[in-house]
Amino acid sequence: MPTTRANGVDLGLESFGDEDAPLVLLAGAPTMLSWPDALCERLAARGRRVVRYDLRDSGASTTADPEAPAYALRDLAADAAALVDGLGGGPAHLAGIGVSGMVAQVAALDHPGAFAALTLVGTRAVAPGPPDADLPDHDAATMRRLFALPTPDWADRDAVADAAAEQARVLGDDPDAARAIAARIWDRTPGTHPAIHAANQEGMVFARLDCRPRWRERLPEITVPTLVVHGREDPFFPVGNGEAIAAAVPGARLLVLPGVATALPDAAADEVAQAMAALMA
Repeated sequence: MPTTRANGVDLGLESFGDEDAPLVLLAGAPTMLSWPDALCERLAARGRRVVRYDLRDSGASTTADPEAPAYALRDLAADAAALVDGLGGGPAHLAGIGVSGMVAQVAALDHPGAFAALTLVGTRAVAPGPPDADLPDHDAATMRRLFALPTPDWADRDAVADAAAEQARVLGDDPDAARAIAARIWDRTPGTHPAIHAANQEGMVFARLDCRPRWRERLPEITVPTLVVHGREDPFFPVGNGEAIAAAVPGARLLVLPGVATALPDAAADEVAQAMAALMA
């Protein structure tokens, strides 16, 4: 995978479509493989230049110490804006999924000139940790089952892939797809240090990031066309979180996917690509 320098770090990325087409930038959560190949291909087929990228400390991007990150959420937001500038073709359509949806919200608020549209998938408007009282927290029963699962040997590719499949079963996602993606993430992870593999697979670096200041109260400042996509069955960030974002961002469209949990399935690629493309039609 190629890398490009942005905001003082190297970011791993992969491109789909015509380089002269309008740019859609997909922030990984934490790796680019959070975004299904099928969605990238559908967006490219709709006349978009799609670039998905790895956040810091994941994939092919600059990796230092994911257990003690020397950067904050706002630095990750600045990475996205700098990447648009480096790639050219801005302002871009920025999309974040899960924890990178938090990055995308802050990026749109802090760097409004870099982005022309915003898509937020399966995320929420507050930092990792206890949510605001009016927002639904992680489903307690699901979290108990997740924490009861054994920790895999992070140096064993097959064990990591099997563990991802078991986590997917608990979350309501496709275990076969999760196993395949985990294996691909493992193959792209530099080195063999267990902490690096764990960070790439689970994105736990976000639990250690400085996410101040709060940004939820600033969501009405977002003026670009915005799409909020959420799985109806998401137990990690329940759908009420997506509903709250859509209610706060002026003119935002909410797309709730029936039967979908935390991961975007290939079966939803056409519907999501159509909705994303419509933002900048």
